[in-house]
Amino acid sequence: MTDARVAFVTGGSRGIGRACAVALAEAGHRVAFCYSSDEDGAKHTRAAVEEAGADALAVRADIRDPAAVDAAFREIEEAFGPVEVLVNNAGTNEDGLIARMSDDQWRRVIDTNLTGAFQTIRRATPKMMRARWGRIVNISSVVGYRGGPGQANYAAAKAGLLGLTRSVAHELAPRNVTCNVVAPGPIVTSMTEGLSDEWQVKAEEAVPLGRFGRADEVGAVVAFLCSEAAGYVTGALVPVDGGLGMGH
Repeated sequence: MTDARVAFVTGGSRGIGRACAVALAEAGHRVAFCYSSDEDGAKHTRAAVEEAGADALAVRADIRDPAAVDAAFREIEEAFGPVEVLVNNAGTNEDGLIARMSDDQWRRVIDTNLTGAFQTIRRATPKMMRARWGRIVNISSVVGYRGGPGQANYAAAKAGLLGLTRSVAHELAPRNVTCNVVAPGPIVTSMTEGLSDEWQVKAEEAVPLGRFGRADEVGAVVAFLCSEAAGYVTGALVPVDGGLGMGH
């Protein structure tokens, strides 16, 4: 297709990351993705991308490490060319009450969820700017603007993505590079499936639509924001949360 691009999804071995990779593949893009340790999950994502009819590249990388980020981009550039579509999905959570949260718990979550996105954007943007075309989407969370008990580190990182996104959107708009943030609510993933039945019932009751979302519903929104048709959308926060965060 005429608007086929080179896409890079971080944290693509499962869940929302895999759904984004598949949605971008279905849109006709060549899709690279990185993962930290889940080799089996990475194999499944690669197979799913290829089944969708796209070229796939799996790269193992720790996005907290600038050298690893640079190496991942170089591998993608050698295989596919410059990254034109970047989706920052990689994330982690280490919940704990604020009075007991360790420095390491705080640092690991901030470094992965926020600093990692900064590093991939910094690496991708020079070539996007020279090409005068680019799409960046950062995956935040409804927790980023609602907060959550025991989630000070996670909420701070996800809220930080909004400020990062809007600053990047301002800077890169003159070069036709857009940057947006998607904020999912409760989504059916391996993480949510491992939580207690009581938590899941309460979460469903809090969502106006009365159910958890699906990863592919997030992927569809991300794919749109990465498309030619979304060229006039930048600096936006797009909730995919069943109405949970409305009014925020």
